[in-house]
Amino acid sequence: MSDLSEDKIQQAIANPQNMGEMSDADSVGTVGSPECGDMLRMWLKFSEKDGKKIIDKASFQSFGCQTAIAVASMATEMLKGKTVEEARELNSTELSEPLGPLPPTKIHCGQMVEGALKEALEQDQKEKADSPVTAAPANETLLGNMNQPGPAKKGKLKVIKLEK
Repeated sequence: MSDLSEDKIQQAIANPQNMGEMSDADSVGTVGSPECGDMLRMWLKFSEKDGKKIIDKASFQSFGCQTAIAVASMATEMLKGKTVEEARELNSTELSEPLGPLPPTKIHCGQMVEGALKEALEQDQKEKADSPVTAAPANETLLGNMNQPGPAKKGKLKVIKLEK
């Protein structure tokens, strides 16, 4: 990883943007595995502009490495004002681009952010536009998922294949 990329990641970690649950979100996407410890959840809030649905706000919560937090922080800023169609077209490379090229061992961080975004956008298609996502019960939050005992987690992990 270049010194410039490391500096950008450290700056993003020192002052992460849009970190935390969004109680009035219109959709939410979660990716990762409690077994390995890397999990990321992204909340989206939409509004309408010129007859198009746009992302008004995005927030995230992450249990993983600093690079995942940095990518998610930058991505949530990048998503503001984008149409749903524009957001669907973004890939992990574009979402992590403000940090500079990620080393091969950290590429999965951008892929997790992309996966959470794609799942949130997919959920939005399935949900009614007027029914915001309410706060999840403790055992359904990202931290709750991480704290469940092993056997209780079986069958609750959703794997999403990212298209290139």
